[in-house]
Amino acid sequence: MTNQIAIYFLAAKDYMLPCLNKQLFGIDCPGCGLQRSVLLLFKGEFVAAFQMYPAIYTLFLLLIFLGSNLIFKFKNAFPIKVGLLIANVVIIVISYILKMNNLLN
Repeated sequence: MTNQIAIYFLAAKDYMLPCLNKQLFGIDCPGCGLQRSVLLLFKGEFVAAFQMYPAIYTLFLLLIFLGSNLIFKFKNAFPIKVGLLIANVVIIVISYILKMNNLLN
């Protein structure tokens, strides 16, 4: 079982979607690194996953909340959803600006 999981993660790298923005313009998009970050997260490399894509944990938190809200109706779900969405957008934009600043300098 463990060998099958290891083989899956090794093969998953070969099936990742290429970034169209990077292929056309040569620069990363705000979503670049998300697939690799998820793969690192499943491998247990939590710090490397964060370094690859800083919004990975808030995105998972948002997905877990949205999924659980489908099953259990929370009282103040809307403000929590909005707050998590805003947090994700802010983290993605700031990390993208920092990444582009490092690449352009």
